[in-house]
Amino acid sequence: MQCVSRTVLVLSILLSMVTSGVAATEPSAPKPGPVPEEDYPLYDLVVRTKYLRSDTALVLVERMTMTRREKDEREYLRREFFDEQGIFDGRLPAELLASFFAGLKTQARLESRFTFGTQVKFFHDGVPEEAEVSLAPILVSFKRPAQRAPHAIGVLRFSRIGYTAKEDQALLLVEEDRPDGSGGGLLIWLRRQGLVWRIAETEVLWTARTTEPGLQGP
Repeated sequence: MQCVSRTVLVLSILLSMVTSGVAATEPSAPKPGPVPEEDYPLYDLVVRTKYLRSDTALVLVERMTMTRREKDEREYLRREFFDEQGIFDGRLPAELLASFFAGLKTQARLESRFTFGTQVKFFHDGVPEEAEVSLAPILVSFKRPAQRAPHAIGVLRFSRIGYTAKEDQALLLVEEDRPDGSGGGLLIWLRRQGLVWRIAETEVLWTARTTEPGLQGP
């Protein structure tokens, strides 16, 4: 009996060692890398142009860029949707579209590199992270502020930015989810003239509107 017990004990130890070894050798999922530093001026341009108001005190940003998964219900993230709907009348360069959709396959992590001059609070999967303020310079006014609540836009989600080979055109998607349930998704086509990027055209991919009186989406 003692011999049998020792055999069982040895087998148990060996099985435990094998199991531990297999678990140790299993590759862990790669962590998303950071968004390239050169992309932030384009994000800044879009936020300043499309979302900031004079009384905006806080910008809420989803930490991870958006991705498209298999069997994703968001039809507007499919290349076929762009073709079927004639997005931008089919004028987007093929290489620009390819770069944009390639960026939807992997997530990247946004950092505190915005420079649009307003505080930024990051969210992760819709949940606020610990307090963090963007490195963006905060505009200071010595005038007494008006007695009203500061404006805070909804949570913004950004896609990776697609580029042409010459990097003279860019394409990105930004979505806004507002607390009242409204929001929308804007596809933004940018062009570079010399060293200056400008928003060339914008197309609305989706909108959500609230039915509450006095509250409307974009």
